[in-house]
Order: sequence, then C-alpha cells, then structure tokens
Amino acid sequence: MSSDSHLGQARDSLELLLQDRRLPPEARAELAGDFRQVQAMLDKLEHGHIHIAVLGRVSVGKSSVLNALIGERLFSTSALHGETRHQAMACWEEQESGSLFLIDTPGINEIDGEARERMAREVSGRSDLVLFIIDGDMTDSEYRTLQEVEREHRPLLLVLNKCDRYTATQREQLRGSLLVRLGTIIAPSNFIEVSADPAPRIYIQVDAEGRETEIERASPPDVGALKDRIWEILEAEGKTLAALNASLFAGDLSDRVGARVLAARKRLGDRVIRSYSLIKGIAVAINPLPVADLAAAITVDLSMVVHLADVYGMPMTRSQSGTLVKTISKQLLLLMGTTWFVHLASSLLKAGSAGLSTILTAGAQGAVAYYSTYVVGQAAEVYLAAGCSWGEGGPKRVIRDILDSIDRDSLLARARQDILARIGN
Repeated sequence: MSSDSHLGQARDSLELLLQDRRLPPEARAELAGDFRQVQAMLDKLEHGHIHIAVLGRVSVGKSSVLNALIGERLFSTSALHGETRHQAMACWEEQESGSLFLIDTPGINEIDGEARERMAREVSGRSDLVLFIIDGDMTDSEYRTLQEVEREHRPLLLVLNKCDRYTATQREQLRGSLLVRLGTIIAPSNFIEVSADPAPRIYIQVDAEGRETEIERASPPDVGALKDRIWEILEAEGKTLAALNASLFAGDLSDRVGARVLAARKRLGDRVIRSYSLIKGIAVAINPLPVADLAAAITVDLSMVVHLADVYGMPMTRSQSGTLVKTISKQLLLLMGTTWFVHLASSLLKAGSAGLSTILTAGAQGAVAYYSTYVVGQAAEVYLAAGCSWGEGGPKRVIRDILDSIDRDSLLARARQDILARIGN
C-alpha cells in the first residue's frame, strides 16, 4: 500500500471520530481536548507536516540538540535546573511536500514531575519521530519512560549527547552496555552519539617572541550522524510515519470514545432497567389475578428488552425480544428456581383468598418480580453491549455471574420499599 493510501486511511479515521454521533454531549465535552487534537492532526496531515519531539531528563541537552539540528539558538538553554517549562515548537525545514517541526519538552524528572512527565509522554504520543536524549548510563526513570514510549509504537532514536566528555574507549563501553540492556527496544542503527554543545577547547598560542598564551575557543556541534539518520528515516517512510501516528492516535481515541459511549449507554440502560423493574413490581403487587401477573411479567420484560436494544443501537423486533427473554428466563429457572417458586406461590395465594391477602403479599411478591426483571435486564444489557453475543461462557455463565454480583437481600428490601411507597402514593 502506498504512503498516500496510508494517509488517506488515517484521514478517514480521524474524520469519522469527529463525526461520531453516538457520543453523548457530556462525554464529547469531556473529550473536547482530544477532539481538538484530532482536528490538529487532520491539519497536520493536510499540510504534510512531520513532528519530531525530544524527550529526556532535565539538563541532558534536549534543547541544545534541537538548536544544533536547526542551526540556530531557537530553543532556550540554560545552566538553571529545568529551563524548559513548557513544550516549544520550531520549523526545521520547509519542503514542497510539507514541513518538519522540532518539539522541545520539559524534563521527565522535573519538579512537579508527574504532570510534566505526563505532558512529555503526550507530546511523544502525538509526534511522528521521538528522539530520546541521554548523557550517560540510563537511570531507572529513564528506562521506564523509554519503555512507555516504545509501547506507544512510535519510531524512536536513542541519542547519547555530550559524547565529548568521554574517551573513545569509554564511549564504546557505554554503547555496548546500553545496547545489551535495550536490545529489545533500540536497534544499533537507532543509537546515535552526538555532542550538541561541546565544551570549549583550550589552545596554546605562541607569539613571535616565544611566549605562550592559552586561548579558549568554542567547538562546533557534532550532530551530523543524527541528521543523517533522521533524513534516512524520513526519506524512506516520512508520509507513512505521519499516517501511522495519526492512525494510532485515532485508534486510541476511538477506544476511549467507545468506552465513553458504552458508559453512557450503561447509565441510561441502568435507569431503563430500574424503571421497568419498578413497573413490573407494582403491576404484580397490585394485581390479584395470578394469570394476569404472568402476563404482566412477560409484557414488561419484552418491552424492557426492546427499549434496551434501542439504547444500545441494536433494534429488536418483538419476536427477537421474546426469544432473548425466553433464553434468559430458561437460565433463571435453572439457576434460581426457588425464587420463581415463591413468585408462583404468592400468585396462587392471591387467587385462593380472592385477593384479600394482596396487601400482605404485595410487597414481597412485587419485590421478587422487581428482582427477576432486574436480572433479565442486566443479562440483556450484557448481551447487547457485546454486539448481541453471550461470549465464550454462554448465557448460563453470564447470568450466574450477574446473580453472584447482586446483593439479593438488599435489592429485594429496597425494591419492596419502593413498591409500597409507590402503591401508597
């Protein structure tokens, strides 16, 4: 597949996210920042921009590396601890097909580090290529952060800065040690040694009379190997990198949108289930005729499942709803036969007393009816949320798990109170 095809797919995925109408307004508001990122990514793809971010500890020389690459001191550098407080961006190269942008980030171990470390990871997650800068053997925090970046599946270069501080032997030993430790994360070709801001060198100048004078001269940055590797990667797969990054971001956000949609549907579904459970509990409690009880039970359960199916975007006919209720009821009979026996006995008691004992049995019988519909609703909700599937365990396992998770005594007590309160009103 061509890089343009990858870009087209990524663009389509992002557009679909922006147009997703399943997301409730409150959930969309919570994800507003993410949707702004989606729009920014669309603009980035449209203009062919490539983003390269640096990540690393405080004072390893992240800003210096970027300045050396760009050939200007555009990024702030200082001897002060943690000079970079916020992410910064600068254009590196303008091309006909787009532009390259370099992004600086705060140190991953700065004061207030948790928030800034999270921000740095978010920046790396939005970038097409990450330069992880170190200046010696890695600390545990660096190693953990590098692993997290690698799990983001972003192209990654490990850059050893300040190499002028080491002898050739020390550099070789350090390189070998790091590659052994990072063998599953960093390929040797992606381990680059640089000196972005070398220490000044001292030269001895001898005048005509033989007097020696020490002269300090700045040394030029040595980032040629890093530039070469970046261009190799971009020339080979620049557009694909941008598309891959956008697709990964879209996939991650799509999962979060799906979770929000499911959570919103779950909240609405729970309200629907409790509402129908109460309706059935009251209908069964106040009706003196056992046959009418059973008819009411079936009608309420069918209506509830149809309503839940609409909530989950899986519309069902009355017949399909009936089939699902029968499946659930069959498993309930197997798993909670005693409850159904109490339900039936209460109905027979109504008939034998010509309805005179209805007041005595209404609360208890209604609570059992409430409970049974509540379980039916929970089971139907699991089935619908899984795309009309019971999963590997089948309906019996699902219903058993639901029964195990419910505090039956407290639910029956609350149902009885709600029913009697409604009847009283």
